[in-house]
Amino acid sequence: MLTSPSDRYDLAVVGAGPGGLAAAVTAADHGLSVALIDAGPRPGGQYYRHPAPGLGAAHPERLHHGWSVFADLSARLRAHTGQRRIGYLTGHHVWTAEPGEYWRLHATVGPGAEDAAVVEARAVLLATGAYERQLPFPGWTLPGVVTAGGAQAMLKAGLVLPGRRIVVAGSGPLLLAAASSLVAAGAEVPAIVEATDYLGYARGLPTLLGNPAKLAEGAGHGAALLRHGVRLRRTSAVVEAHGEDRVTGVTVARLDRDWRPLPGTARRIDCDAVAIGHGLIPQIELATELGADTRVTPDGAVALAVDGEQRTSLPGLWAAGEACGVGGADLAVAEGVLAAHAVSGRPAPAGVRRRRDRRRAFAELMAAAHNPGPGWTGWLTPETDVCRCEEVPAGRIREAVDDLGAGDARTVKLLTRAGMGWCQGRMCGPAVACLAGDPQARADSRPLACPVPLGQLERLAERSI
Repeated sequence: MLTSPSDRYDLAVVGAGPGGLAAAVTAADHGLSVALIDAGPRPGGQYYRHPAPGLGAAHPERLHHGWSVFADLSARLRAHTGQRRIGYLTGHHVWTAEPGEYWRLHATVGPGAEDAAVVEARAVLLATGAYERQLPFPGWTLPGVVTAGGAQAMLKAGLVLPGRRIVVAGSGPLLLAAASSLVAAGAEVPAIVEATDYLGYARGLPTLLGNPAKLAEGAGHGAALLRHGVRLRRTSAVVEAHGEDRVTGVTVARLDRDWRPLPGTARRIDCDAVAIGHGLIPQIELATELGADTRVTPDGAVALAVDGEQRTSLPGLWAAGEACGVGGADLAVAEGVLAAHAVSGRPAPAGVRRRRDRRRAFAELMAAAHNPGPGWTGWLTPETDVCRCEEVPAGRIREAVDDLGAGDARTVKLLTRAGMGWCQGRMCGPAVACLAGDPQARADSRPLACPVPLGQLERLAERSI
């Protein structure tokens, strides 16, 4: 039992989404003292984002899939925090980690020089989730154009819609989930515009048959969209958004197998919002900065490499969920449970291991099916902003590549400032790398995983002298 907030823990879990929650409560079940550290005010992460109590939502579960899993994990978390077996630290943004016999996690909790925290633990588990991959197009900076995950966040957390007539576009299963949520909340979705043709799934029939729950989930979304008359446009993309002060419509074009727009296929769809996304990118900066091994997933993203027990290549560091490759909440829960057993020195249930293996195989199949084609750059104009923070257009990036010899995203960044703004390249990085013709997917590495007040860095440096 913990006796003080300054106690050293057996395990520190970074991230209170599905994987982190499952790992924390399972480790506590086995008698470990656990610190559950999260930037948000409440458990659930991005997936189980739910309305603030003040909004008075009567049935938040109606906007979620698998809510009963979250309810069970939350009840166990409350029980363990009540017994002080878990120290649940909300509003803590972990910006770096120091390995050792006891790991030291540095977090910022506010803007002041004193608003800093250090958590020490014998082992660390990263369940840091992912962020959305965006491929720019002319007009994507107009008000009313939001990410697919952002549209879901507005609905789940704020109970608001980004518009009334919303085109959902991009690639990946998140589009179906987002569109289902939007129509359930009363929005009109004139079309889901999916860049792939779904034929990639056919190459993995045994994997599909081994995951009937995922098939049922997809069928459920499909039935809901069919009831609302939502049309699915495959092998197509939004190649331009129109409007002055706000988006009023989009141009949709059919694509060839490399995602190049086919001449003569463009047509306009009127709308007042666009929810767009092209998959997710694992958030792994805390580990890659320390040199953890990574792997390239079938959709070209970089994820942490882990063994069968969810260990990374760094002693004492485990990972679960999207950090190991994007695969969804139920995979994250299975990986969190497996990691907690490994940290506790206990054998994991065989059923959990089999579920992890099936879901991971499905995740790899899903990533391969939605791997972005290189021809998407064909819908850019020289004026299209690629880096929104620094307002760097595609034309300037191409000049850096064609005229100045830049061959990778880092060199483009030095020559144009693309990726040097507030998001530090999290939004534009994949697009810039593609425009630079960088053939090698690279792990995102930075000394600070999130913005940190200078006063806190100064105080840390003073204490280290």
